[in-house]
Amino acid sequence: MQSILPLPAQPVKPGTSTGQQFWHSATADRTEKTIDSYSPADGQLIARVHLSTRADYDRVVEIAQAAFAGWRLVPAPRRGEIVRQMGDQFRRYKRELGTLVSYEMGKSLQEGLGEVQEIIDICDFAVGLSRQLYGLSMHSERPAHRMLEQWHPLGVVGIISAFNFPVAVWSWNAMLAWVCGDVCIWKPSEKTPLTALACQQIIGDVLRNNDVPEGVSCLVTGGRDVGEWLARDPRIALLSATGSTRMGKAVAEAVAGRLGRSLLELGGNNAIIVSEHADLDLAIPAIVFGAVGTAGQRCTTTRRLIVQDSIYNDVKKRLKHAYAQLRIGNPLDESFHVGPLIDTQAVAGYQAAVKAVYDQGGRFVVEPGVLSGLGFESGCYVKPCIAEAENHWPIVQHETFAPILYLLRYTTLDDAIAQQNGVPQGLSSSIFTLNMREAERFLSAAGSDCGIANVNIGTSGAEIGGAFGGEKETGGGRESGSDAWKAYMRRQTNTINYGTTLPLAQGITFEL
Repeated sequence: MQSILPLPAQPVKPGTSTGQQFWHSATADRTEKTIDSYSPADGQLIARVHLSTRADYDRVVEIAQAAFAGWRLVPAPRRGEIVRQMGDQFRRYKRELGTLVSYEMGKSLQEGLGEVQEIIDICDFAVGLSRQLYGLSMHSERPAHRMLEQWHPLGVVGIISAFNFPVAVWSWNAMLAWVCGDVCIWKPSEKTPLTALACQQIIGDVLRNNDVPEGVSCLVTGGRDVGEWLARDPRIALLSATGSTRMGKAVAEAVAGRLGRSLLELGGNNAIIVSEHADLDLAIPAIVFGAVGTAGQRCTTTRRLIVQDSIYNDVKKRLKHAYAQLRIGNPLDESFHVGPLIDTQAVAGYQAAVKAVYDQGGRFVVEPGVLSGLGFESGCYVKPCIAEAENHWPIVQHETFAPILYLLRYTTLDDAIAQQNGVPQGLSSSIFTLNMREAERFLSAAGSDCGIANVNIGTSGAEIGGAFGGEKETGGGRESGSDAWKAYMRRQTNTINYGTTLPLAQGITFEL
């Protein structure tokens, strides 16, 4: 595959992405370790990227700290203007970057383009936000006093992103952090390093043309060791981490050990409840897309379908018919609905889950399988499948990052909600019903315990205007819209005495 962005042909070594230089010289050193990025679409080697050493990492943090000293003093609307220009650059390169996302990660081209659109949308959101970082004013109990609160930048923000959304989730964090006055160090997934390097290159002219300090946008590459450096480093004011619950627990423990701040977006085990009052013509497409989109590798993927007894067989029949229409193949070919899993390790996870379904008493109504032969040479293509199961089974309680949908029954709405909530994760949820009382019950305090609860739409496809995140083992973090910006700033309460006396709060008197 030819380069779709002006990327170097030789192995590259990322350092800071700055207003001066994005690519350090890349003479290969046999003693240096590299990440080999292979496309799951065809198994081809795309790029070889050098890993950051500990010395590289420390240098990047020092440069970021120095940049923060000046960046925090740039007026927020001016920072927003720079982000606006970044949004224009992503508009310019939407097709190219979306294609690279699709090729390196394996999601369909439409989803790759949609991911770049998310970057553009969050840029637009952040521009408006740059003029709305509001504090409050409060009345003081003391005469001739004024109280207020204001928000200040935190400092260096670390961003650990996952392979399934290799660029969008970075942008949710970075664009908001930048308008808030923070600087960013990004550790992309070691499975998708090239898309991260491409993003840094795309914003290069914007940073250079606006004389942005070196270190405002930085990149470090590597695996678990780099994540641990970020988590344990007291110089990192906030660490935003997206990934598995296992990873998130390790990050949370390390950051809490130094009394730092973390923002966690972790696993999801998302369910759709289908009521007997549902419009099935609306529900079936949402279920199928939620279950097979990105080959089941979204944190918001629909993994459990909880169906009312009276329509269970009808829903099952419709789903079998819909799954029979799915076309699996090269994600760059828009005639295909489903692309590959990220790598053969993910395929092994899919196979282990299939075995667990059989071992725990399940039955597949749409059969699983690993595809091979012409067009499937990478070994990463699997069949989306549906299994009849029970909510309490260990495999159903577990999040498998693959297109496996578990079909469950319910009798009463209380039963359905109990099953929906009866897993360790709490990210996204949905109910399909035309009954207003059922919908409102699902959205009430006694309903879904997830961070996202939808009515008559699926579990995936969140818009950037609302805060994104979940509860329980999903980590409790919130990114993107609403007031998620507050996570990237520190609150300060101020009291100003403009009088000639010094009254104390609570009526306390003190005389010398």
